[in-house]
Amino acid sequence: MSIARMTAVIAAGFCLACAGLSSASGTRSGVSGAPTGAWAPGETAAPAPDGAATADHAEPPSANVRHELTAADAEAWLDGLLPHGLKSGDIAGAVVSIAKDGKVLFQSGYGYADVEKKRPMDPERVMTRIGSTSKLFTWTAVMQLVEQGKLDLNRNVDDYLDFKVSPKGQRPITLLDLMNHRGGFEEGLKDVLSMDPHTFQSTETYLKKHPRPLLFAPGTVPAYSNYGAALAGYIVQRVSGEPFERYVENHIFLPLGMQHSTFTQPLPKRFLPMMSQGYRTASTPPQPYELVVTAPAGSVASTAADMARFMLAQLQDGRLGDYEMLDRPTAELMQSPSETAPPGFGTMAHGFFHEIRNGRPVIGHGGDTIFFHTEFELLPQEGVGIFYSFNSRGRDNAVYGLRKELLDQFIDRYFPQATPPSEPKALPSAAGDASKIAGRYRSSRRVEHGFMSVFYLLQQAVIRVGPDGTVVTPKSLEPGEARLIEVAPDVWREIGGTRELALREINGVKTVLDSEDPSSVLQAVPAYQAAPLNLTVLGGSLLVLALSVALWPVGYFVRRHYRRALPYPPEASRPRIVLRVAALYGVLWLVGWVLAVLPLLGAQYDFYSSAHDPLIRTLQLAGVLLLAVAAGALWSVGRLWHWQHSKWVRIGNGLIAAGLLGLVWIGVVGGLISFRLNY
Repeated sequence: MSIARMTAVIAAGFCLACAGLSSASGTRSGVSGAPTGAWAPGETAAPAPDGAATADHAEPPSANVRHELTAADAEAWLDGLLPHGLKSGDIAGAVVSIAKDGKVLFQSGYGYADVEKKRPMDPERVMTRIGSTSKLFTWTAVMQLVEQGKLDLNRNVDDYLDFKVSPKGQRPITLLDLMNHRGGFEEGLKDVLSMDPHTFQSTETYLKKHPRPLLFAPGTVPAYSNYGAALAGYIVQRVSGEPFERYVENHIFLPLGMQHSTFTQPLPKRFLPMMSQGYRTASTPPQPYELVVTAPAGSVASTAADMARFMLAQLQDGRLGDYEMLDRPTAELMQSPSETAPPGFGTMAHGFFHEIRNGRPVIGHGGDTIFFHTEFELLPQEGVGIFYSFNSRGRDNAVYGLRKELLDQFIDRYFPQATPPSEPKALPSAAGDASKIAGRYRSSRRVEHGFMSVFYLLQQAVIRVGPDGTVVTPKSLEPGEARLIEVAPDVWREIGGTRELALREINGVKTVLDSEDPSSVLQAVPAYQAAPLNLTVLGGSLLVLALSVALWPVGYFVRRHYRRALPYPPEASRPRIVLRVAALYGVLWLVGWVLAVLPLLGAQYDFYSSAHDPLIRTLQLAGVLLLAVAAGALWSVGRLWHWQHSKWVRIGNGLIAAGLLGLVWIGVVGGLISFRLNY
């Protein structure tokens, strides 16, 4: 592997982790099968590929002209959008259901649940994984127990647990904090996903074996957390006296008539014939069934028809038919904002993502596993909801672009803006103020302890000042950059769009709020963790050490060919060999870590499990030895200084020592040199 490729692998692994572990940004979701970054250091979104479905392939909604939402119009619109989107994005299949006025208005399937067998996607009979949309059932279960007086949203969660998570001497973590993703937890990757039922562990075991460190004081900084949602599910289990999966089945699924929905893993045998295959792309083989260890955060398998019944219950104040899932006051409370936010910014609503689209409240939750990608959105004032789920990532992660396009078109087609939004006017001080928000940022949803933290050294979100004084930042789930202008003090709005960024200082840290993502924020990166610095250190160190290792045998054979002796006394041989061996050790140590993170490139998150603790521990111990190796290199440079008089040789030896010190820097700052196995 070339030096450039090795450096790129590390950076690419980070990017994939960002896209996978933190897809919350812009999609109102969080990867449940993998730590998402969705998680999102920099909230890097997967770009829509060339040829992904766009309005060019479906009848585009005319500006401010509302189409009547009928079954016939929905069918015509989706028939124009989805078949092309699936084909061009190499996505196997999708299901859609739409609810309106207390009834299922439309439901259909597109493409295949099994490509080889050509089994069609059937909204009644084909189950898909809904990822983090599962959380809505967990939060509904919590609200049922709140309604019964068995849970208090503002009480210390430790009172409901048989272990402690709240920090001593500080404000405790509450259930409301968990709903708002303000528990303060660091993200985690280890043991959250498995493909092997024999290694699958219960949520209780996971929660107790892998406690997440607190990055923030409870209630202060949003940081999307699957761990927090899993805690809530475990609390439901302890308080109700029923296993969590059985509680949801008995009190939500079966009473609502959701006969083909389950949290249970592995999938019960009676559902196996109904389950859609999951694909990376439609043109590649199907993948194993994903086992989500933080089950309350994302393990549900369901049909579009079943999810339509849940939509109807939520749209009808918690009631469907004769079953009252929630009483009216509790249902209204659940759908109301549970935190404050600047005007125009999205908020959390007791587990729902809450925003205003085209002047209307929209609540919902997206969801992603590695292979399945889902959206669940309600317009309560309109009595309308839409659910859709895809069973493939698609070519170049095409599903993200298609998923966003479907929701955007649905809202703009059937619920357009009453009046055209006026283009924002910049403040007179906008050009001068742009530098205030410019900088490098990382998401509050991140891993800060253990070796995964190295990714956050290599790439961050960049907000910069454009040549015209605007603010430039990457778009959400689309290729390209967005330009924003300051429309109010420390508030910037996208030109030609509605997205806004607000600059704040939280706990002494420069922080950027994104109107499209209330579940996390961007925090300024300390100078010593800036990506340009650390990429330069990493790339320079690897270049110097690799060249030294490559030239070592070359020099030997050249001298042997020309029968030339070394230009210094024999006693210099030992420090010279020590220096070269140290360089080789540094390269091998880094290659070892590259191999350890390569599974991220294939989204093989199940690789990161306790089974590989010996590998990670070996690399960590090797990092400790690297400290001694670097010290030996410095000693060798000092010794050789007396015998090697060529300034170029001295410079070369000094660069080798500097390269080793550079690796030590990356190891320490990036968590590669540590003893943490909880990552």
